[in-house]
Amino acid sequence: MAIVKDSLLLDKVRGVLGNEFVIYERNGQIIIAKKRGPSKGKPTTKQLEARYKMKVAVAYAKAVIMDPEIKAYYKSLAGPGQNAFNMAVRDAYQSPEIQDIQFEAETVVVTAKNEFRVAEVNVRVEDARGVILERGKALLSRNGVHWSYKVSTVPPGGKLVIVAVDLPGNETVRELQIE
Repeated sequence: MAIVKDSLLLDKVRGVLGNEFVIYERNGQIIIAKKRGPSKGKPTTKQLEARYKMKVAVAYAKAVIMDPEIKAYYKSLAGPGQNAFNMAVRDAYQSPEIQDIQFEAETVVVTAKNEFRVAEVNVRVEDARGVILERGKALLSRNGVHWSYKVSTVPPGGKLVIVAVDLPGNETVRELQIE
């Protein structure tokens, strides 16, 4: 890959050159790279899953950059050589992480992180048979990492099901057995 500076010849040229090089522009810089050929092998299951995941991430990015507020958010996180679209794809490709669940008295405190932003944390209380007794959204604390939910019923032998959701809608689920 080469970055071109101050070239009258390549200033307006974009595309494939002689079926050997690709010329494109990213963030105001003209880049020349060797053209890649098609893969000769059959894709593995993991490759097909990755392609599908990327297809979904690109569809998300195309949709959200139409919203000026979300586009501005992603653009604010972009570094050199990146843009809002790149950040939206990156966000859609990763799920949030539930790092810790603490059960203090009648309050569930969840530590959830994401490289970008955790949009919401939902808490569900189930009894020993799996019947849902209550559910609701946890509230984000001032530190931006801990989410709290006040539980009204604590069934012995039941469980708490915690679901962290990020902006693209990726979910991470963790369960905590109640003793």
